[in-house]
Order: sequence, then C-alpha cells, then structure tokens
Amino acid sequence: MFSSRKPDPFFLSLHKIAENMREAIHYARDFRIETVADLKEISVKMKKYETDGDHLIHELIVMLNKSFMTPIEREDILALANKMDDVLDGAEHCIAHFEMFSFIEVDESMRKFFDYISSSADEIVAATDLLNKKDLIAMRKHIILIKDYERECDEISRSSTKQLFLNEKDPIRLIKMRDIYDQLEEIADSCQDVANTLETIIMRNA
Repeated sequence: MFSSRKPDPFFLSLHKIAENMREAIHYARDFRIETVADLKEISVKMKKYETDGDHLIHELIVMLNKSFMTPIEREDILALANKMDDVLDGAEHCIAHFEMFSFIEVDESMRKFFDYISSSADEIVAATDLLNKKDLIAMRKHIILIKDYERECDEISRSSTKQLFLNEKDPIRLIKMRDIYDQLEEIADSCQDVANTLETIIMRNA
C-alpha cells in the first residue's frame, strides 16, 4: 500500500493544511480581545489564515489532477483536506461574527470551547504526522481524543445555553452570545468530521 522510501508529497501537503489550521486556531484562542480595534486585528489575521488554507487546498487539487497514482484513494485525500479546511473556515467565520457584533466580552464558556478546539487541532496535526509516517494504527488514539473533546464541547454548549437563557435579560446580547456558542460547537463538530474521515482512511488502508 505505502512506500516507505520517502515522505509522500500528498501526505506532506495534508500536513501543511493541518499545521496552518492549527496555527489559526491557536492564534484565535491566545489572542486577547479587549477593544473593538482588537476585533479588527484578529479578524484580518484569521482571514489571512483562511486564504492561505485555500491556497494549500488548491495546490493539493493541482497535484491530484496531475498524478496518476496516489498513496490512498484520491477521494479520501481530498475529503480529509476539505474537512480540515472546514475547521479553519468555521473559526474564521466565528471571529468575523465577533467583529460584526463588536463583541469584546469573551466569557469562560467561550474560552473552554477554544481550549478544547485547540486541543483537537493539536490531535489532528499529530494524526496527519502519523499518516505521513504511514503509521495508521497509532492514529487511533488521536482520533479518540478528538471525539472526547467534541463531547466536552457538547456539554459546554448545553450548560452555557441553559445559563444564558436563565440569566441574560438583554435579548440582543442573548442573540449574539447564542450565535457564538452555536458557531463554536459547529467548529468542534467539524473537528469530529476530520476524525471520522481519518477513521475511514484507517479502515480502507490498515
């Protein structure tokens, strides 16, 4: 199935896509929003990460179109790339809503979301590194962790939404916060989609 002579360019390309996604997620988590001007700064930077991700996807598609042989099914390569890109797109979209709402009050639930999503991004990179090394079985532990983090985000979503409707009296603020919670949960779901795609790759090639 795999050649062990040298790293495969397709796997290296997937790893670059994963690394760009992780860097963007960590940037969003670590950035401290204190003013409306901060929102503009982080929004511009996240858009740059998204654009870089689109370029990496395009380069991968060009490689796929030019290559007769691929190390795994080309559909699986493209699916994994697109699922990782969904994580990045979701993060950029969420930050764009922070700016659109001029929302600078990041609460503890949002921080927890970003912590778990960042951990998921780390596991995605680790899994793609193992894919590059052709160590499919070792990828399973990272897939399990990603799914664990998604479940944690589900719990945060339920509890934070419950508290929001119990305690928030301003309907406009409630709408803004609910929107952001929902988007953060969707990013976690996208991370799980990556894990599911990795599982499919293992199933077909191990």
